Amino acid sequence: MKGILLFCFCLFNWGVFGQTDESFGKKIKEKGAIEAGKIESKLGKKEIMPMTVTGTVESVCKVKGCWMKIVTEEGKSMRVTFKDYGFFVPKDITGRTVVFAGEAKRKTTPVADLQHYAKDAGKSQAEIQAINSPENEVVFVADGVILKSSK
Repeated sequence: MKGILLFCFCLFNWGVFGQTDESFGKKIKEKGAIEAGKIESKLGKKEIMPMTVTGTVESVCKVKGCWMKIVTEEGKSMRVTFKDYGFFVPKDITGRTVVFAGEAKRKTTPVADLQHYAKDAGKSQAEIQAINSPENEVVFVADGVILKSSK
């Protein structure tokens, strides 16, 4: 009987305490993080601004985990890359909550980069070739990322 109780206690503790947040890149703090949907309004007319953001992962680079797209508003998303290509995130975190810190910036992304991202995302050759104009967008270069536990 003691063995069963000990087993149940260990199982309970593992389930409650076994899941922790994971960090990638520079260690960051999530205090003061804004919702991803508020990035553009906080950026205002500025070209670049440091901030800490929280959001939901929409997709991740299927090749290395070298970028992720975050849901910003209904039907919109923003690409997050990692400073100096210095770290990656797991490729299976779609739908998970993340906190990331770094710089939001306005950018015109060239067609070649957009096609490269589409290839990394596993798009078909037809979808890749259909990309034929640069895109004005807000992007984010993160120094660090916290992947929240999925409790």
